[in-house]
Amino acid sequence: MSLSESPRIGVEEAEPRFLELLERVALGEEFVITRNGAAIARLVPVQRTTTPDSRRQTIAALRNLSEGKRLDGTTIKELIAEGRR
Repeated sequence: MSLSESPRIGVEEAEPRFLELLERVALGEEFVITRNGAAIARLVPVQRTTTPDSRRQTIAALRNLSEGKRLDGTTIKELIAEGRR
């Protein structure tokens, strides 16, 4: 949902209704908070984009990517070890 599509609510109105707004956001609604008519914040639900399996896949892909990668004949692990000395 874009900023222009989200319901707009002024700071003065949002403040006393904050808990109600949070409940509605938890159900998927979004709000644009305004001050003097100008948008200053957007209240949106947190959406988990990763799962334990996708994290494991990403870690495995990064490990595979770094295998054998060299910079002027030096592996990434060697560069890290050098930086720790």
